[in-house]
Amino acid sequence: MEVRSGAYHDSVTLMRAGRRLAERPGVTAALTAMATTLNVDLLAEMGFTPPDGTRPDDLLVAIRADDADALEAARVTVDELLSTRSAPRAFGVPAPPRTTGSAARRIDATVALVSVPGPYAFAEAMDALDAGLNVMVFSDNVPIEHELELKETAARRGLLVMGPDCGTAVVGGVGLGFANVVRPGPIGLVAASGTGAQQVMSLLDEAGAGVSHVLGVGGRDLSAEISGRSTLQALRALDADPATELIVVVSKPPAPEVGDLIRAAARRLATPVRFGLLGEGGDDLTKVVEDALETIGVPVPPWPSWLPSRRVHPPRPGPLRGLFAGGTLCEEAALIAGSTPNEMTDLGDDRYTRGRAHPMIDPTLRLERLAAETTGGDAAVVLIDVVLGHGSEPDPAAALVPVIQEAKVPVVVSLCGTSGDPQGRDRQAEALAAAGAAVYASNAAATRHAVSLAEGS
Repeated sequence: MEVRSGAYHDSVTLMRAGRRLAERPGVTAALTAMATTLNVDLLAEMGFTPPDGTRPDDLLVAIRADDADALEAARVTVDELLSTRSAPRAFGVPAPPRTTGSAARRIDATVALVSVPGPYAFAEAMDALDAGLNVMVFSDNVPIEHELELKETAARRGLLVMGPDCGTAVVGGVGLGFANVVRPGPIGLVAASGTGAQQVMSLLDEAGAGVSHVLGVGGRDLSAEISGRSTLQALRALDADPATELIVVVSKPPAPEVGDLIRAAARRLATPVRFGLLGEGGDDLTKVVEDALETIGVPVPPWPSWLPSRRVHPPRPGPLRGLFAGGTLCEEAALIAGSTPNEMTDLGDDRYTRGRAHPMIDPTLRLERLAAETTGGDAAVVLIDVVLGHGSEPDPAAALVPVIQEAKVPVVVSLCGTSGDPQGRDRQAEALAAAGAAVYASNAAATRHAVSLAEGS
């Protein structure tokens, strides 16, 4: 293993590099990561020991290979993947800014995106607020007391904090984080859910309605501790936006008192608000979209589906297994499945992403689980989601097709994306259907189809 001082790279770049290394012939284990406590512990689990004096801002490169040639080839690959060559700075050109605040003073900006390890996110986000910027905090593992202080500071200054752990936003037509390519339109979203927002915006785009803005607020915003501070700010911002004719709030169930607070605030707005709060007795997200379309006078289209040309596996009664990358899509599926024997797993949860990239970026873990469930498990049907858009795996169907072709049980796919996404939604759907999967643009429709198969229909 090797320690490189002063060689910082963001976590997504390092995880992708580690995955590429692990795929090389002769490489049996690989890790490229900054030397945080979490990554040092992960390194120990892999049988590596970093030298004494390693600091959190050092880069760890650990490779185990079958022989010296494979090891040397892997080292060359690391250098290629992590090369950061840049042109020399011309005379008189100022040095790049070293802080968020100094960067804000150089350009005409309104939003700062913070994506650093959680323990350091507070300082950068506060620096952005001090510079008069709204902030999207992509980072997770931010202490809740830091989130509260950031949002109280933002409220005093009339600014918005999106996050922490805000994975998706669209501001002024620009997608931030995991965002789909959607047309502009009259509906604004306030979302305490990343993939929930992506499902809603994708269906709105399919209907030709589009969105004005998508303002993520972080999954804890509607908790009792945070009390909807960013949701209230986002509602006011969209209410003041002349391009927004309808506001949709998307979230998992809020704390009861916070739900009452948000609904009361919504009633005071000039812009109508539709709530899409998942929970017992609530509407699924597809129904929320349909109601929103009817409110603005846009016809509800038939939601696309792509079915295999032949029945690959006759349905038989048995358990339904769900392997999801999106937490909200997973929860929606569990609610729809109800009493049908099922087990829904969110593989994007923190316990599965420790030391590895999110499954929307790196599908390795889910591919392993999918192969196991469809060839040797007791599942009668397996349901998965595929989430497209910027930041996601560039060609998810390429990895899924071989596994689906070998499956011994039906596979149903919830495909969340738009025709404008870089992966090509229709191309992805056609490849998955040709392999034998039933594919639906609506997560609710996909789940209901999977339930019917699990019940033997």
